Amino acid sequence: MEAVFGSTIVLLVVGFALLLVFRGVKVVSQSDVFVIERFGKYTRTLKAGLNFIVPFLDSVAHRISILERQLPEFEISVITRDNVEVVLKSTVFYRVIDAASSVYRIQDVDQAIHTAATSIVRSAAGRLELDELQSSRDAMNQEIETNLREAAAIWGIEVTRTEITDVVVDERTKEAQRQQLNAERKRRADIATAEGTKRSVELAADAQLYQAKKEAEAVRVQAEAKAFAIEAEAKANAEQTRLLANAIADNGQPAINFEVMKRQVDALAQLASSSNSKTVVVPTDVTGVMGSLSLLLEGLTEARG
Repeated sequence: MEAVFGSTIVLLVVGFALLLVFRGVKVVSQSDVFVIERFGKYTRTLKAGLNFIVPFLDSVAHRISILERQLPEFEISVITRDNVEVVLKSTVFYRVIDAASSVYRIQDVDQAIHTAATSIVRSAAGRLELDELQSSRDAMNQEIETNLREAAAIWGIEVTRTEITDVVVDERTKEAQRQQLNAERKRRADIATAEGTKRSVELAADAQLYQAKKEAEAVRVQAEAKAFAIEAEAKANAEQTRLLANAIADNGQPAINFEVMKRQVDALAQLASSSNSKTVVVPTDVTGVMGSLSLLLEGLTEARG
């Protein structure tokens, strides 16, 4: 009898020890935290790993996941600054960083974040026009995330990202946007046509200017060539005059007579070769001029010899 009683006592002690271990040792996974209460009052938060609590006095009141969560996509009706009603589809990503605050400061975290996000999105979108709302979605997401993070910090929540996933407008607004888009395309086409015409006129003007410059250069070249010819002719005449002067200085009157007779002969030759001359009247003394020219040439030759 005593052996049975002793065995029962041992079993009870072992069982109680096992119960103490079961109640006092808590293993927390990496993705969770445990909120511990003692007589209904918060005492501490158990992190991942092996933890010990006071058996029967402490208890795990809440098991909170610290993984990032996503609110289901929700719709928000918004009136933009240009009085267009649109529906924004949005979602919020967040995670718990203070388990005690998320448990004891707010009853429904998801609903609280949803309400705060709705208010912030309406406020941010209401300051924008429809075109800005569609083109500035990234900037608006950043603004919503910043404001929502400040609002959710008191609940021990960190908002990691907010997304405006879609902007829904009614059919009348879509039709107005299509008309505006067509008008914008037509305006751009008109501008492109005008710029093309302008460019064509500019190119034509450049071509005319280029042609004028080339013609001016041609005139300048011709003028330079003519000036060069005149200069060369003048130099030749000057040289001829110098030679004639030297001849006159050396031979006197015979040289003068020779030059006069030579010019008369040249004049008669030009007159005879003219295409407009049908009849040439030759003076009776032409033969005499030619004979005298021959005698003068012989005299000049002998004088030089």
